Amino acid sequence: MTTTTSRSPRRRTVVALSIVLIVLVAFVVRLVDIQVVNARTHVSDSLAMGLENSRVEYASRGSIVDENGVVLASAVNRYDVQVDPMLAAKGITTVDAGSDDDSGTTTGWPELAAQIAAVTGQDAAEVEKIVTDAVAENPDSRYAMIAKNVSTEQYRALADLKLPFLSFPPQSGRVYPDGAVGGNLLGFVGSDGQPLAGLENADNACLASTDGKVVFQQSRDGVVLPGTEVVTQPAVDGGTLKLTIDRDLQWYLGQLIAEQVQNTGSLRGTITVVEAKTGKIRALAEYPSVDPNDPTATPADDRGSRAFSSPFEPGSTFKALTTAIGLDSGSYTPETTVTASSREVLGGDARVSDAFSHGANTYTPTGVLIDSSNVGISKFAEMIPKQTRYDYLQKFGMGSLSAIDFPGESAGILHPVGDWDTQTFYNTAFGQGLSVTVPQLVGAYQTIANGGVKIPLSLVEGCTAADGSVTDTPSTEGTQVISTATAKEVGLMLENVATQGELASKIAIPGYRLAIKTGTGEKVDENTGAYKPDAYFTTMIGFAPADDPQYVVAVNLDEPRTVKSSAATAPAFQKAMTQVLKTYRVIPSGTTTPELPKFG
Repeated sequence: MTTTTSRSPRRRTVVALSIVLIVLVAFVVRLVDIQVVNARTHVSDSLAMGLENSRVEYASRGSIVDENGVVLASAVNRYDVQVDPMLAAKGITTVDAGSDDDSGTTTGWPELAAQIAAVTGQDAAEVEKIVTDAVAENPDSRYAMIAKNVSTEQYRALADLKLPFLSFPPQSGRVYPDGAVGGNLLGFVGSDGQPLAGLENADNACLASTDGKVVFQQSRDGVVLPGTEVVTQPAVDGGTLKLTIDRDLQWYLGQLIAEQVQNTGSLRGTITVVEAKTGKIRALAEYPSVDPNDPTATPADDRGSRAFSSPFEPGSTFKALTTAIGLDSGSYTPETTVTASSREVLGGDARVSDAFSHGANTYTPTGVLIDSSNVGISKFAEMIPKQTRYDYLQKFGMGSLSAIDFPGESAGILHPVGDWDTQTFYNTAFGQGLSVTVPQLVGAYQTIANGGVKIPLSLVEGCTAADGSVTDTPSTEGTQVISTATAKEVGLMLENVATQGELASKIAIPGYRLAIKTGTGEKVDENTGAYKPDAYFTTMIGFAPADDPQYVVAVNLDEPRTVKSSAATAPAFQKAMTQVLKTYRVIPSGTTTPELPKFG
C-alpha cells in the first residue's frame, strides 16, 4: 500500500513532463513547418495581405580621376524633400510646459512653409501652395515634392526643424571639385543624374552605378518586422575612370589659353599636350570653358570640346606632312631643290602665292619649311603622285576619327583624289582645301616625333570596376607611317624652322632643342560656304626635346584680331612647352641644332 502510494505522484510527474514535452515538440514542429518547410507559402500569404514593402539601396556613380589619382568628378549625396500634405496642413502643436491639459501653441502651415523655404531658397508662397493644392485635390493626400537634389547642408538644416511630415530620400549628385578645369572634356550630368556630354557620356558604361533593392515585411502600422529584410538586388557602385590628363598642367594651360585668347581678341583657342611615345593626351585646355557644376551658365555651343568637334584648315603646318610624304615615298631628297617666286601660276591655271614678296629662290625642303613658301611646297608636291599623297594623309589619320572617338568628334574633310581639281591639288599641299581637328593634327606630329610610328591618341588610362577589374586600357600598338630615317630628317628640318625662322627668339627655351611649324589657315564662313574676309585660324605645333622627342604641344587660335599671323600663338606655345618640360622634369638636350641650308 505504501509502495503504490509513493509511486503515484512520481507517475503523475512523469506523465506531466511527457505532456509538456509533447507540446513543446509540437510547437517546434509547427515552428519549423512555418519558418522552414512552408516559409515561401507564408511569405506569399503575407504578400497577398499587402505586408511586403521595399526600399532602394542607392549606389554611387563612379569617380573620374587624373593620371595621378586626383579626383576631377565624384558622387555626392543629395536629397529630395518630400512632404505629407495631410499632416503638414494641420501644422505643429507644441504642448506648453507645466500645462494640466493638452493645450499648447500651434504653428500653422504658412509659417512652417516659410521656414522650409528659407532653407531651400524657394519662395515661401510657392512652398505653401504645394501643400494647399495637394490637400485641395485630395484631403487624404500623403505625398508631395517640395524640392529635389538639395545639398547635405540644406538637408541637415531641414532635419533640424524636426517637422515629422518631412522626409528626405537620398539621391546621387555630382560634383566637380576644380570647376572648369578640364570641363570641356569631362562633360556633365543632368539633374536626374543622366550623362549629357563629354567623358561622362562617352564612358558611362564605366561610371554608371546600379541601385540595389531590399525587400522587407512590415506591420500594418509601418513597423519593419525583424529578420524579414532580404537584399534582392545588391547595389553596385560605378567604376573609377582614370584619365591620361594631369590636373595641375591642365589648370595651368587653361589659364594660359584664356589669357592668350583675350590678349589677341580671338573667339576661342586650345592648347594640347601629347606624350610623343605613348599618344597619351596630358592636357587639352580650351577657352571658352565650361564649369560642369553649372553648365547652363555657358552658351550651349561652348559646352563641348571644339578641339574634337570643330575642324579647321591647318595651313602651313601641313607642309611638314607634304615634306615627309615626298621624302618617304622617294619622290625627292633633303638636297632636292625647286625654284619658287612669291607668286606663280602652276599646272596651267592654279594660282599660288606666298605670304611675303620675294624673287626667285632656289629652295631646299628645309628652306620651304623655314620661309613657309606655298609656291615652294607646291612644286615639291608636283613630284609626288597625288594618290600617293592621299594615301599617306589617310595613314597620318586625316579624314577619320581619332581612336578616342569623343562625343561629337568630327572626322574633318579630306576629299577623295577624284574630286581634286588643279587648284585643290596644290592647296592641299599647304593645308587648304581640307580640314582637320586638333587631335588629328597633333596625332600626325606625334608620328613624326615618334620615329614615324603613329600611336593611337588616348584620354583614358582605364576603368577600374567596383570588383577591382580593369578595362578600357588604351592600345599601345603603333603603325609605321613613315620610316624612322624620314621622321628624323623632317624633325631636323623642323628644328631649323625653330632656329632660323622669324619667331626663333620668341619660342626659344634655353637648354632644349625645339622642332616647330606654324600655320595660318583661312576660315570658312558657315553661312555662305566662302572664305570669311580677314579671318584666320593660327596654329603653332612642335615637339621637344627635338633630339629625343618627349612631348608634342599645339596652340590653336580662332580669329585672332590684335595679331592675325601665327605670331599670335608664339607666347602661349613657349610658355606651354616650358611648363610641360618642367612638369615632367625632362632632361635638357645638351647639344645644339645642326644648321641645314635653306637654299641650294
